[in-house]
Amino acid sequence: MRQRLDAEASFDAASTIRREVLVINQILLYLGAFFTLAWGVTHLFPTRSVVNGFGDISQDNKQIITMEWIVEGVCLIFIGLLVAAVTTVDRTGTVSRAVYWIAFAELNVLSIVSLFSGFKVNFPPFKLCPVIFTTSSILILLGSLL
Repeated sequence: MRQRLDAEASFDAASTIRREVLVINQILLYLGAFFTLAWGVTHLFPTRSVVNGFGDISQDNKQIITMEWIVEGVCLIFIGLLVAAVTTVDRTGTVSRAVYWIAFAELNVLSIVSLFSGFKVNFPPFKLCPVIFTTSSILILLGSLL
């Protein structure tokens, strides 16, 4: 009888620890998704002033810069929403794991591009891009591995 009670207590402790790890897992995934989504939204607001910052350039160049700026913002919003959606539906499924790895890779590609281009620009928000992309990707990776 004593062994049975000890076994049940041990099982309960392991179960509690596992539940706590799953909660931490979700928090990390949602934080990574939130940072990515929020940074994407913040890309959309200053689009006009960023384009105007290029000075007197052709209308075609203005439209290209506008398009590219919006596309990066929408891409980040999509990645954040996708990670949050698969986490909500089934965070341990095969598709979810694939989404996490793809998001991790994409955010690190964006981080490298930002590091070699935007990081050299004398405008502080551009210097935040690689930091935010890398932080988000690490949160998503950690959340997917726990």
